[in-house]
Amino acid sequence: MATGRPREFDVDERLDRALTVFWRQGYEGTALSDLTRAMGINRPSLYAAYGNKETLFRKALDRYVEGPASYVHTALTKPTAHAVAEALLFGAVEVVTRGPGGCLIVQAALATGEQNNAVREEIASRRRAGECDLAARFERARAEGDLPPNIDCDALARYVWSISYGVSVQAAGGASRDDLRKVVELALALWPEQGAPDAGRPAAGQPTASASAR
Repeated sequence: MATGRPREFDVDERLDRALTVFWRQGYEGTALSDLTRAMGINRPSLYAAYGNKETLFRKALDRYVEGPASYVHTALTKPTAHAVAEALLFGAVEVVTRGPGGCLIVQAALATGEQNNAVREEIASRRRAGECDLAARFERARAEGDLPPNIDCDALARYVWSISYGVSVQAAGGASRDDLRKVVELALALWPEQGAPDAGRPAAGQPTASASAR
């Protein structure tokens, strides 16, 4: 049986090139001509190896999660809730200030309109999954006594991710790594500690555990 002609390019290496384009320009800001030029292949080769633009973008998202954004998975393995948040937020600062345009998922969400609803939903689904994973990790921390028993783990997860998203937007606007690390340090200074007065409620004038999770 005759076999097809083998590809003359490295599929993963060209996918990395596509990721860079999407990361810099967003989904809607990227044309097929941008992709073929950056990847060094023609449209038939692109379709044969990756599918259409939407499918290629999904593959690029997977590549982003497994590569530049792998710090998120690593953060969830840290031994304490504070260490999890610290690794996630400082990891975000490193990636968004080193990459071409903030966080790929955040920037793509901001710049993708209703005409590409399937892509918007894909991005939103990944964002929700990240929040759920983080909330589950905080629930485990609460059960282990690492967080105050009255803490709202869902709200705390949204708080941490909101800081991460904001860091990405600030980085895309030109904020420096040092400036964003100061933002993270301030956010972590409000962290709810176990053993504080009244089951996690700080002294008068300081944020409560639930307040710091907003």
